[in-house]
Amino acid sequence: MWRIMGPALLFSGSAIGTSHLVQSTRAGALYGLAMLSVILLAGILKYPAFRFAVDYGHSTRRSIMVGYRELGLWAPLLFAAAGLTIMPIIIAALSMATSGISVVVFGVDLPVQLTAVSLIAMSAFVLLFGGYNWLDWINRVLVLFLVVATLVTTVLVLPQVNWSTFAQVGWVFDPKAILFVVALAGFMPTALEASVTQSIWTAKAEQRLGDGQEATTRDARGAFFIGYALTMVLAVCFCIMGAGVMHAGGIAPESSATGFAQQIIDLYSSTLGQGAAALAAVAALSAMLTTLLVAMDIGARNTATTWSETFGQSERLQTEAEASTLPYRISVVLLLIAGSTIVLTLLGSFTDLMDLATSAAFVIAPIIAGLNYLVVTRCTMPDDARPGAAMRALNLFAIVVMTSLAVAYFII
Repeated sequence: MWRIMGPALLFSGSAIGTSHLVQSTRAGALYGLAMLSVILLAGILKYPAFRFAVDYGHSTRRSIMVGYRELGLWAPLLFAAAGLTIMPIIIAALSMATSGISVVVFGVDLPVQLTAVSLIAMSAFVLLFGGYNWLDWINRVLVLFLVVATLVTTVLVLPQVNWSTFAQVGWVFDPKAILFVVALAGFMPTALEASVTQSIWTAKAEQRLGDGQEATTRDARGAFFIGYALTMVLAVCFCIMGAGVMHAGGIAPESSATGFAQQIIDLYSSTLGQGAAALAAVAALSAMLTTLLVAMDIGARNTATTWSETFGQSERLQTEAEASTLPYRISVVLLLIAGSTIVLTLLGSFTDLMDLATSAAFVIAPIIAGLNYLVVTRCTMPDDARPGAAMRALNLFAIVVMTSLAVAYFII
């Protein structure tokens, strides 16, 4: 169980970062507990599409991108057009958030943009020379550290929360709030294109178990559910923390990376005291470092496996050896260049950049959810690994809801 938890914890590492530290905290600061329903609904609606990727990766030992190719050449091309084009924006947004916290924690006297580029380069180095094992073990330590600090802080901030804000629904009629809902849901718990990499991580974990130790479909689903539930619990925690400290105190979220990072750390320190603020700061930094690292891996693996399937190469980026192939390495370097370029030349307001990245992720979510549904219902895989009627129905309902919100986003 510990070994098959690796992909689930990698999922948590990729999710517990921007969506939690930034968007969930902003939701609590701006609207109190009113956005808790949005956070929970987003998690429920996205779950089937992620679970389908786990089902396919576990049962076939292959990336779900193989299933996309089985549907036809149009499927990986559609994924590339929808999912891969926004990855540099996501990397830039994550690096800026991580940079802001790094500058505050270490007190370095460096431009935030330069620190962000350095962090992207560091992540690229780990992926190019460390591979899956480095990623897996670094992530396990950092996620565990973050969970403990956040749960303690949330418990202590509960007496300060105005629970009546949970029932407030006035935001439903506010166009600005609807735009924020799309941005909040885009990375809640994480971008849906991560489902492709989740299938690769799942296949990799199966290969590490060895003969006679293969996990059952139920085990793989259960392990992923634990990781998924963990991300949602912490999303709720950050919203409560934002509501209990910032909303209750009338503190508006800063628009700069360093300003918002300082607010995050103050949120911990005002509850735990100055002595524990260092622990909380390291926890926040660990969350963003892990998110940036895993996001780089997601972008590189998705790009490389899309290239492989689209152009008919026999290589499958599912094992550590395959992750060292030329397409993967080139993808890491391209993400390094593209993300750094956005940070250095196109960066405006930190929160605007964050909302752009998360909103773009939400707009393309129905496309990826639809592709994953087609794979597990039409492509070659064991029948006992296919989802049941209830899970399929929930996914179809999610596609309708997410499509409606995406249309509303463009209309507003």
